[in-house]
Amino acid sequence: MSPSSVRVTLARALLAATLLTAMACTPVQVLTHSVSQNEARVPAGRYVIDPDHCSITFDIDHFKYSRFTMRFDRKQGQLDWNEGGLDRSTASVTIDAASIDTNVPLLDKMVKGANMLDVSRYPEIHFVSTRFERTGESRGTLTGDLTIRGVTQPVSLDVTFNGFAPDPLTKKDTLGFSADGRFSRAKFGLSTWYPAVGDEIHVRIQAEFVKTPAGG
Repeated sequence: MSPSSVRVTLARALLAATLLTAMACTPVQVLTHSVSQNEARVPAGRYVIDPDHCSITFDIDHFKYSRFTMRFDRKQGQLDWNEGGLDRSTASVTIDAASIDTNVPLLDKMVKGANMLDVSRYPEIHFVSTRFERTGESRGTLTGDLTIRGVTQPVSLDVTFNGFAPDPLTKKDTLGFSADGRFSRAKFGLSTWYPAVGDEIHVRIQAEFVKTPAGG
């Protein structure tokens, strides 16, 4: 090794040691955060889905071996939160049907095709709430109209209001929800591959809604 190479190696070693020492001496800031499930504390107004913190997954029986899971990657929606909380608030969600991801590219193509979702003719899936029935504190059954492949049917979701608080990073008023429900795909004309693939679809939703600016 040449003298110049030795000097470069030593310099790098010293720099690395300096950075490690600095990191060891710098206190780690722990972010603490809490939310409230008191619905009366939530400011009324319109909230929209945070696309980076929303998950919509479907799972379905596969040959009795397992529940095969798929997800939708692109969605948008809004929540109109009114005084009175969950009982008086409404929500609507639109899903890009072509954003379905089964983790199997060939299956993605088949599910998007004419025999299933037919995304070229029906590019969106819609849900619009129609009624909320409270079953406990910060929870209840949300019923709404679900439209898939041009067919609309009532569907119910068990919804839990996880809480409200200003987001510690963005400082925006944020609401969090979990939802869980089941419906028959045959009612939407999606009977392909039955009975090898089950009829009952189990949907799971985790969603954060962010308050829009006044007038937005």
